[in-house]
Amino acid sequence: MEDIYKTITKPGEGYINEKKSKFLSFIFPISSVEDTKEILEEFKKKYYDARHVCWAYMLGHEREEFRVNDDGEPSGTAGKPILGQINSSELTNVLIIVIRYFGGTLLGTGGLIRAYKEAAALAIANTEVIEKTIDDTIKIHFEYVLLNDVMRILKQFETVKWTQDFRESCRMELVVRRSLTTQLTDMLTSIYGVEIEE
Repeated sequence: MEDIYKTITKPGEGYINEKKSKFLSFIFPISSVEDTKEILEEFKKKYYDARHVCWAYMLGHEREEFRVNDDGEPSGTAGKPILGQINSSELTNVLIIVIRYFGGTLLGTGGLIRAYKEAAALAIANTEVIEKTIDDTIKIHFEYVLLNDVMRILKQFETVKWTQDFRESCRMELVVRRSLTTQLTDMLTSIYGVEIEE
């Protein structure tokens, strides 16, 4: 089961000049549609004199939530090529904005698609792509006498992170890679007295 996705941790920028039209590209890490709206508002104010502020974003490790915007360019010539670059790099939780200052020469659909694609690719090339794991959170509850048994299992899983609350009985919140979730829960529930909270 694939439990890894690719994203970025910091913004990147690119720039191309096509027949005197300037294309400025920017990539940002985002975690919600709200992030996208805030960044876009800021850019529309900052580059109010630009002819087009085109963009595309992709959200979620399933890579199913996305939107594109041509901002007045012929349909399919800006947002789609930008999204195409996000897809070919298999990225998610990113927003790419490409700002165009018109240079007086029409580029035609092919020229526009190429320019937006190239500008988006440059922004991606100028940031750092990282891999993150898709994690599940498991909450468990057990009596104090079982702590050693539980810890023995957790130590077999190098990547598991946990927080604990040992006030009355023992409660732990475990964060585990999705591909290991079933194995870990099966091992924990094999200890009589360990309960998994829904």
